[in-house]
Amino acid sequence: MKKVTIYDVAERAGVAPSTVSRALSNPDRVHASTREKIEAAAREVGYERQRPLRSEPRQTIAMVLPDIANPHFIKIIRGAELRAKSSQFTLVVVNGEESAQIELTQIRGLAQKVDGFVIASSRLPDHELLHVAREHKTVLLNREVEGLSSIVLDMQMGCRQILEHLASLGHTEFTYCAGPPGSWMGATRWAALRDGAADYGLEPHRIGPYAPTVAAGGVAADAALRSKPTALVAHNDMLALGIMQRLKGRGVTLPDDMSLVGFDNNFAAALVSTPLTTLDGPGAEVGGRGVDLLLRSIAEEPERRGTLTDPPNERITLPTELILRESSGLAPVR
Repeated sequence: MKKVTIYDVAERAGVAPSTVSRALSNPDRVHASTREKIEAAAREVGYERQRPLRSEPRQTIAMVLPDIANPHFIKIIRGAELRAKSSQFTLVVVNGEESAQIELTQIRGLAQKVDGFVIASSRLPDHELLHVAREHKTVLLNREVEGLSSIVLDMQMGCRQILEHLASLGHTEFTYCAGPPGSWMGATRWAALRDGAADYGLEPHRIGPYAPTVAAGGVAADAALRSKPTALVAHNDMLALGIMQRLKGRGVTLPDDMSLVGFDNNFAAALVSTPLTTLDGPGAEVGGRGVDLLLRSIAEEPERRGTLTDPPNERITLPTELILRESSGLAPVR
């Protein structure tokens, strides 16, 4: 027999699941008439109210980011914030500073102050994320771990768009400028580019790792130029913009001498002197749907601490789109 959840109560009462959760766990925060309607609906559908582990929900969730200064996360934060606000939750954003240790410290420090975590582009190893999810409601963004709910972009198809684009311009090889070694998404991008290259007659090369910042782009550009590639693919737009600056300083013209492609389509990609070709994704939807998964977990089973064994864990993949701009062009004749 199917277990009755607060979603069934919400449907019968004609209210949001988050309102049901508040009415059952903290009745004083819900109008009396609404509370009575919810209690009646709970009786009608046979909902068995369980004693929560905490007496009062915090109505607060935390979003943990690897680098709060990276423009890529602006859209994700905005989408998450709007979804949280629509359910009367507060979103707290914290910075992991591209450090697995700092990220874990931030999570531990907030554990008793929030109802759950949305962890974006985590630098933590899988076993640490699984441990976090055993103790706290958790959803991952831009990262997949077996057993955890997650929202990711379709890197397989996205990277094939990049490969097809470069091949159509006459390139026969490219160099991937890798991001930080702890980046799951960076490893996924390189694997997709490397494994799909032969299908388009391209030879893949890889240099790095580099920090995903403009400052690191100069070092990446110098390293790439030693092999005189016709095309570079950077781990993200920030690294690509740093590469672009350094190439200009060394007299390399985009796209006449070399093509350059990035990832993320942050706001600066279209504003530089040579607008950047880059792979885009629905960042606001990633953030919003991640928060939605977390709120559903909080509302359905508020008495449970973690999400590791919540059935079913959802793994959502969203589409990507290659944005063509002036930084990529016909392969130069060597």
